[in-house]
Amino acid sequence: MRMEPVTAVVLGAGARGRVYADYAKAHPEEIRIVAVAEPKADRLARFARDYGVPEAACYTDWAELLAQPRLADAALICTMDHLHYAPCMEAIRQGYQILLEKPMSPSAAECAAMQRAAEEKGVVLAVCHVLRYTPFFSKIKQLIDGGAVGEVQVIEQTEHVCYWHQAHSFVRGNWRRKDESAPMILAKCCHDLDLLSWMAGAACRSLSSYGGLAHFTAEHAPAGAPARCLDGCPASESCPYYAPKLYLTENTDWPTDTISVDMSLEARTEALRTGPYGRCVYRCDNDVVDHQVVAMEFENGIAATLTMTAFTPRLTRTVRVMGTKGMIEGDLEQCTVTLQPFGGEAQTFSAEVLGANAYGHGGGDVGLMHDFVLQVRGGGEGRTSAKQSLESHLMAFAAEQARVSGAAVELAAFERSL
Repeated sequence: MRMEPVTAVVLGAGARGRVYADYAKAHPEEIRIVAVAEPKADRLARFARDYGVPEAACYTDWAELLAQPRLADAALICTMDHLHYAPCMEAIRQGYQILLEKPMSPSAAECAAMQRAAEEKGVVLAVCHVLRYTPFFSKIKQLIDGGAVGEVQVIEQTEHVCYWHQAHSFVRGNWRRKDESAPMILAKCCHDLDLLSWMAGAACRSLSSYGGLAHFTAEHAPAGAPARCLDGCPASESCPYYAPKLYLTENTDWPTDTISVDMSLEARTEALRTGPYGRCVYRCDNDVVDHQVVAMEFENGIAATLTMTAFTPRLTRTVRVMGTKGMIEGDLEQCTVTLQPFGGEAQTFSAEVLGANAYGHGGGDVGLMHDFVLQVRGGGEGRTSAKQSLESHLMAFAAEQARVSGAAVELAAFERSL
């Protein structure tokens, strides 16, 4: 029997809101966007035009949208991190099924409160830990659960943030300051901590962490560098962070499409002259780390490390899973997973995503949205949920506490302290 599509409202018409609306546009039989809230007029107009949302269903404030009688089955919350809690709690109260962009909140107490509220109300609260849905991490999890490496002893994961992504998002961009977004270990690596918990198959017992902001500071600015790249920087040829090298090229997809709605060369140039993305990376107001290492012990004895670093040429994640009978190695960008059994021949598996499923986090965005639709339709628990995501969020908050204090943190005690 053919089912009617799930209806949804989108709160936040930025990059992530558009990703989920793209899925709805490609799969109208599954989900349909019926209303949107976005405070920036140009973004709101573009979203309405691109996804067929009538003017009467366009709001400039999420609170105004949620003040209406419930407009849809689901709410896709894609606002900035610090604006997740209030709309999520109101949407839960009204009975919306919710897809919440990660991180859940920059406050550990708010994360726990949202999870409790959704559970008490009996509504879906799925957090966008999209990497669980990629063929890459799905294959690694399948090999672990199938005993391919015996009993897992150690997992190493590296988040290669990439030099230009660090500059775009965490030096010039929206996630550059802890007080405006979240610590970087939460904003960027709640994905990775979620994956480590998922692969380990157990809760984290304790962790320690080290790192800091080492490079993107004023003392590292080239001699004579102005506040903005276009103001005559003497290091324009040699600096890898020179803004026109990233934003004034033929590429108008991400990350360039975040600096201006108008993708003409003139509009982009003006954005660099006047907006945040044209600033010298050594003269910004950023305070989040540019490198961090977390060491973890899980309840089942598995030890794990997560390294997050800006100082890499590629944007990828790499993984090593070491067990009593072999090792798994994987590179997300290369879409390859290699199993090396002890005393046997290595096998390499392709985790490449082709066709319409290829966009967005190695196919993870598509998998997440399809799973969310099934949950809203009553298809049981998904691969990600607020309850599962809360654990990795608490790990991130504990890791930041450990980094700042220099002392290891017991997760059970940390959770009790909230």
